[in-house]
This record gives sequence, C-alpha cells and structure tokens, in this order.
Amino acid sequence: MPGIDESLTFYPLRIAVLTISDSRDEASDKSGALLAERLAAAGHELAGKTIVRDEIEAIRAQIREWCDAADVDLIVTTGGTGFSPRDVTPEAVKPLFTREMDGFSILFHQASFGTVGLSTLQSRAFAGQIGETFVFCLPGSTGACRDGWDLILSEELDSRYRPCSLAGQVPRLRHVCA
Repeated sequence: MPGIDESLTFYPLRIAVLTISDSRDEASDKSGALLAERLAAAGHELAGKTIVRDEIEAIRAQIREWCDAADVDLIVTTGGTGFSPRDVTPEAVKPLFTREMDGFSILFHQASFGTVGLSTLQSRAFAGQIGETFVFCLPGSTGACRDGWDLILSEELDSRYRPCSLAGQVPRLRHVCA
C-alpha cells in the first residue's frame, strides 16, 4: 500500500520558491507564501524565495542560479503557466530541462480537476530536472499551489513515502533514501 512509512527517518529537502509575476510583490505574493509555509510545516527547509517578472531571461537567470547552488535541492515555481500573453514560464524553463517529468502534469491535472473542474485545461503546470535539480512549475493561484503541494508534492517529496520518494533521487540523499 503506498503512503508514508512512519517507521522511517524523515530527511528534509532544501527547497527554493520562485514566484513569477508582473504584479506581485512580497506583501501580495500569497501563492509563494503558501508554498513557503507548507514546505516549512512539512519539515523542509526554505532555501530561497524571490519574485521575478514574467520575462524569459529573468526566470532563467534565477532558475540557473539556484540549480548551481549547493544548498538548493529542488525548486518550486508559481505563476506564468497559463495562456495570457505574459505567461512564459514553460517557454523559459523547459529548454533548460535535461529530463521532463510527464507524470507530474498528469497528476496535477487530475488533482486540479477535482477542485476547478474543466478550468484545469487552462494550466500548463509541468516539472522536470535541470542537471540534478528537480523543478516543479505550478500555476499562480493559491488554490493551484495548494492542490499541487497538498495533493502531490507533500508526499512525493517526503523521504518516508513508499514505494519510493523523489527525495531518494536528490544527490545528497541517495545513500540514505535508497
């Protein structure tokens, strides 16, 4: 039966949160704040949190910086995954991927369908890996971030999740989460 095995040790991940928005600032960034709160409540470490504009080079620069940082295991972004003219997160991030995680988009849409119905079609949520760093790109709404974290990432990033957890693919944890 899949789930959290409480008999195992929990290993926290170092997760950076990137909000991609032309209109948000630290005070109005509810989605980034929700993700930061959720990951900390789950026992993970907030490795960084910032906001960049919906501009391809700004997004790429921040993603690259965190992928090169030894103290960031994983990145979660919020925003820029819709269909408005300024939504460029997929165009900015996907070319950086060495591997794409097709299953994340499928699971996200299944989870999102339960809360927003067919409106999930308006999301281009996706995930993949840049070198050894996993990147999960969520929509900008707090509801979508809640669905993404609560219904997918909270368990998948928990090292105690069985039959296997993505935590075991983080280089510094491969020897303990095998």
